[in-house]
Amino acid sequence: MLEQVLIIAIKKPDQEQTRFQSSLEELKSLVQTAGGDVKTVVTQNRQHIHPALYFGEGKAREIKRMVEELEIDVVISNDELSAGQSRNLSNLLGTRLIDRSQLILDIFAKRARTKEGKLQVELAQLAYLLPRLHGQGSQLSRLGAGIGTRGPGETKLETDQRHIRKRITDIKHRLKSAVKQREQYRTRRKNSDIFQVAIVGYTNAGKSTLFNRMSKSLSLEENKLFATLDPMTRKVVLPSGFTTLATDTVGFIQDLPTSLIAAFRSTLEEVNEADLILHVVDGSHPDQLHHQQVVNDLLRQLGAETIPTLTVYNKKDLFTDDMIAVQHPYISMSALSERDIDQLKQKMEEVLKSFWGKYEIALPAAQSQKLFLLQKESIIVARFFDEEQEKYLITGYIKDDNILQSIIKEK
Repeated sequence: MLEQVLIIAIKKPDQEQTRFQSSLEELKSLVQTAGGDVKTVVTQNRQHIHPALYFGEGKAREIKRMVEELEIDVVISNDELSAGQSRNLSNLLGTRLIDRSQLILDIFAKRARTKEGKLQVELAQLAYLLPRLHGQGSQLSRLGAGIGTRGPGETKLETDQRHIRKRITDIKHRLKSAVKQREQYRTRRKNSDIFQVAIVGYTNAGKSTLFNRMSKSLSLEENKLFATLDPMTRKVVLPSGFTTLATDTVGFIQDLPTSLIAAFRSTLEEVNEADLILHVVDGSHPDQLHHQQVVNDLLRQLGAETIPTLTVYNKKDLFTDDMIAVQHPYISMSALSERDIDQLKQKMEEVLKSFWGKYEIALPAAQSQKLFLLQKESIIVARFFDEEQEKYLITGYIKDDNILQSIIKEK
């Protein structure tokens, strides 16, 4: 049975109405992903958030009556709450109370599959809980199961800061070895000169669907936020035969908890190793301009803003007439269309050719192995076998620092 949820939110004067409404719709989607049913949403226009109760006292008592009448299981705030606000409002409402950040952390705890992913989520949850421990008393005493209680959210009342700090230190130590393994894996990929593509985008933009269709893989596809948490890497072959490794990454979202960004930095840094970024955008979403900005800001935080990027405006079948591409180069498509997937791969080659150098080479027929390597690691646009010379005449494009440059230069 779905938990009954009441959402509370304050609109401040500097917030645009459309942006405020979009954040509420997103919060509803997060609740659905976590396994809840939103019964109602209560909002209030205020100059400032109340320092003790989040809402004003009159509104807070009105919400208390609604909680009782609607038999609400959990109240969720659209804004991050302080320890004092959480404690005071929870005591007044007499029910479980969490905020947007806790909900996102809870979903991540539910979605984590790998050992490293689970440790990263627990680290983020503990980092979030530590400064708020004194505000958790009455809530923790009621915890059993449900939204906001996964992972260390079930910590018992007697848990103290010293215990949490010790656990944080232990997790960081265990994550170090996982990070080392990931770095070794990255180094091997770099040394083997395999071209890497990172698929990034706002959550639920269709990254996993695109990834699966491109690589003919089977990663999780769901119409829910954060369907993918642990990154997956698969081989993708472009039309010319050029071979890449594509990585499907966790979706970005506005107001992502700072502790979560910190905990997942090693995973997100997969993006930094990419030679090309595919930025997938849900072109049908009414707030897609803001979504693009959120992703671009996070890419800047990761130091990945200079990596060549192709923007993929996805869900073309749902576009409205006012969908305008604001990032270039770009392609509009539907990840569900096989034809569009083929066009995307061709567009990727066009983008790469614009960054790479052109080469022409004549390879003796006996050096077919070198031809095979060039086909895998460069984009061949013309190939002709000259029977008189018994040579392959090849024209193509290749990355400036590719190891095969030595083969090209010696001819």
